[in-house]
Amino acid sequence: MTPDAPDAVPEPVPPGLPGLLPELEWRGLLHGTTPGLPDRLASGRRISGYNGFDPSGSSLHVGHLIPVFGLLHLQRRGGRPIALVGGATGMIGDPSGRSSERNLLDRETLAANVAAIRGQLERFLDFSAGAASAVVVNNLDWLGPVGMLDFLRDVGKHFTVPYMLGKDSVQARMAGGLSYTEFSYMLLQAADFRHLHRTMGVELQAGGADQWGNITAGLELIRRSEGGAEGEDRAHGLAYELLLDASGAKFGKTAAGTSVWLDPSRTSPFAFYQYWLDRDDAEVPRLLRMFTLIDREAILGIEAEAANRPEARPGQRALARDITARVHGEDAARHAVEVSEAAFSRQPIRDAAVLATLHEAMDGFEFTDADRAAGAVGFAVATGTFSSNGEARRTIAQGGLSINDERVTSPDAPVPEPIAGEWLVVRVGKKRLRVGRRRG
Repeated sequence: MTPDAPDAVPEPVPPGLPGLLPELEWRGLLHGTTPGLPDRLASGRRISGYNGFDPSGSSLHVGHLIPVFGLLHLQRRGGRPIALVGGATGMIGDPSGRSSERNLLDRETLAANVAAIRGQLERFLDFSAGAASAVVVNNLDWLGPVGMLDFLRDVGKHFTVPYMLGKDSVQARMAGGLSYTEFSYMLLQAADFRHLHRTMGVELQAGGADQWGNITAGLELIRRSEGGAEGEDRAHGLAYELLLDASGAKFGKTAAGTSVWLDPSRTSPFAFYQYWLDRDDAEVPRLLRMFTLIDREAILGIEAEAANRPEARPGQRALARDITARVHGEDAARHAVEVSEAAFSRQPIRDAAVLATLHEAMDGFEFTDADRAAGAVGFAVATGTFSSNGEARRTIAQGGLSINDERVTSPDAPVPEPIAGEWLVVRVGKKRLRVGRRRG
């Protein structure tokens, strides 16, 4: 082989791996690691690390963003991120962080979910970065063909029942009942780690702090079955912080208790943007670190601006704009900003695209020509803006109702012509906005 042949060119050493843990710690992502990981990263040699994602649904939600950003930081520093979508383990469920057993899904549903989640991961990870290219794998590919006897012989024999019962994720479910199916989950996850270690050279598994028991089970299986020198660290574990809301529940739900999804058909880009824009001031510094790639100096600058001009909400705006653009693209983020500013600026709204988004996202309603012909009070009651004529009259008397940004001064005032022949904008006081769409 000549010196100029491609195979003779040594792979460049990733320059940033020694800084990975300090970066994760500064951003509030790092919960802990196994003892040997800092030295392994300090060597500067490329490392492959994986995180598992449950495909029990067709979309990730914002609660998944911590491990997603963990893989993103690994790749940015020269590591190779592996996203394992659990087509096999998703068929039985993981007891970690759960109080009840989940419904089991069929293979066709799981396959569709796996494909959808890969598309969402492509918004974050680079799948064409050479030796550091991201990879998505599905554990159904290697666990599916394994027979029960082979699994018990090759995996189950390495674990004792007391070892498995000692895991926090198991203990938390014992009182309420835990099926053998879910009890076996940690063995399947351990088998995943060993398979990726053998076939792809994966040395690192990462996950939320509530996954630590499953992560260490994988380390134990690799240690017992792969041999190696005494005391040698063949594999490593990393745990991310769990981000909890004010009630102590996992982060990522709206005030109504619904999850905030990355799929725009389940959570619109505007609603996604608004979710981040509505974060409390005290939350924002942490969220900016966790869920953006904005550098330290810029974040400190945003925090200083927020201290001087809290009413401008610069942190919320930077956070919402950045994460919406990453998840939904620049055009969707720009539109979300325009809609949000239109909704809350008190300026007249005449853009039909903005009105269509607000109609879908913010207490939209439909109206007919007959509703309009009933006059201001009749219209307001018929469309659900007020529950009674008396309530509508009192609000009008106090100057608190406008339609298409025209103040309503009389209960019998005519309803203005719809914008573009289709839309009516109703404002009640300073905070309530409704957009109506003409029907028929």
